[in-house]
Amino acid sequence: MDYQPSHILLVEDEEAHAELTKRAVRKSGNANRLDVVTSGEDALDYVFNRGAYADRSQYPMPGLILLDIKLPGIDGIEVLKAIKEDQNLRKIPVIMLTSSERDADVISSYKNYANSYLTKPVGYKEFEEKIRQIDFYWMILNEPPRCQ
Repeated sequence: MDYQPSHILLVEDEEAHAELTKRAVRKSGNANRLDVVTSGEDALDYVFNRGAYADRSQYPMPGLILLDIKLPGIDGIEVLKAIKEDQNLRKIPVIMLTSSERDADVISSYKNYANSYLTKPVGYKEFEEKIRQIDFYWMILNEPPRCQ
């Protein structure tokens, strides 16, 4: 599996949150690429290179996935399960980035091998700082999975 460690896949259905995240990632400057999909189905099509995302050269495997829980159709927990059940995809770090503070969502995320669970701050500056910290840790400090 050819991972792109500085490539982020954002799975977010709220346009305002997606725009804030894109701005914050660009401002941090550590990711070379950020792709956005707006549904669980699109996220699965992207990582499994199906449908509109079938061309691996155009839609390379991300090195990090930022995944919202509340998505239309297939929710974020189901997307997480599918990713972590697949031998080729399970090495990709998945951060649940969501507004949900429900204990059940936190428990379900970690039960299904999320690498981190973070809630979205309400204010722009706080949100931007959280994205900057995510970007710095996962793009700079973290050692990405090795291909085998």
